[in-house]
Amino acid sequence: MTITASGSPTLPAGTLLALARCGLLEACSATSPGERYATAHLSALRVAAAVLACRARPVRRSRPTSAWVLLADVAPELGEWAAFFAAGARKRAAAEAGLPSVVTAREADDLVRDTQAFLTMVESSLGLPGQQLLLASG
Repeated sequence: MTITASGSPTLPAGTLLALARCGLLEACSATSPGERYATAHLSALRVAAAVLACRARPVRRSRPTSAWVLLADVAPELGEWAAFFAAGARKRAAAEAGLPSVVTAREADDLVRDTQAFLTMVESSLGLPGQQLLLASG
């Protein structure tokens, strides 16, 4: 990850944020709440990965650590977001497994909106121009 003279990140953070944005659009067109929820949560993970690409320093860890734990470590100002999305990880896994009725349409729509807010905040903190998506849900 490199930072330009203006302080803006370049690849891979930019790529991860673009993928997150595409994922949000995909979530909006998903036909089931579970698919919408899982896709939005994956987008949030990509946003977290972009922050980690910019700020994380290689550290040897004895066991795997969640991206949300790492995010809270390297960007304490995003700790509440990390906790919020970490709390939804099991629900995302259940939705990805196709378990029926694990996610309501409202939960899925709320997560799409929350992920959009998270993306916008991260873009701003990284000095990138944000693009408000016109998200349609359900």
